[in-house]
Amino acid sequence: MREDVATDRILIVGVGGLGVPALWSLARAGARRLTIVDPDPVEVSNLARQVIYRDRDIGKSKVDAASRWLGERFPGVKVEAHAVALDASNAARFVAAHDFVIDATDSPAAKFLINDTCIAARTPFVYGGVVRMTGQAMTVIPTETACIRCVFETPPDEEEIQSCREAGIVGPVAGAIGEMQAGEAMRASRAQKPLLSGKILTYDASGTGRVRITGVSPRPGCGCGASKLGHHESDSQGK
Repeated sequence: MREDVATDRILIVGVGGLGVPALWSLARAGARRLTIVDPDPVEVSNLARQVIYRDRDIGKSKVDAASRWLGERFPGVKVEAHAVALDASNAARFVAAHDFVIDATDSPAAKFLINDTCIAARTPFVYGGVVRMTGQAMTVIPTETACIRCVFETPPDEEEIQSCREAGIVGPVAGAIGEMQAGEAMRASRAQKPLLSGKILTYDASGTGRVRITGVSPRPGCGCGASKLGHHESDSQGK
């Protein structure tokens, strides 16, 4: 990714535990053109963690409720809302229309779809994931840095997916990861290199909070093509 080219069209896939804090952080930081995609309605169980939603929003689509919330508080932000699931029929179209993508989904299949579609379109994106008290974030610059398949190769099986769903997530952990994702998007929008490109951040909130940032090397043979450039990032740092 060229560092002298600013981007301003940001796509957020998922407006839940990760997407809500990312959306809020982007609006505060001065983002001007956002697209939000999520097929789900607001449910009672969302209100405790997804703090932009209110009782009046229950049963309404998350993207419509989020758009109204943004309009009331950040009228300068242009929001395009789509109450649909990102899938194989529309992913390429959505990604092609944007300069940066935030993966705020809770579906492994959707995460791999975002990865593969962004790689094909050469659109940078930031992955985020949370299980219980642990979260991760990683920014992918197509053809330059390791992609999700370099790290995980294939989606988990259904048993592992169900186990993660049953484990649930802790709201503040999702909030922290969503904020980090927004920060990566804003750096790209300002023509700055994202801090997590070629690195994966792990945040473990159990006990004393701990953040670890580890360099990730492209996997030889991965279809993303980054390994052909000979990038071998192996440095890591933690705090």
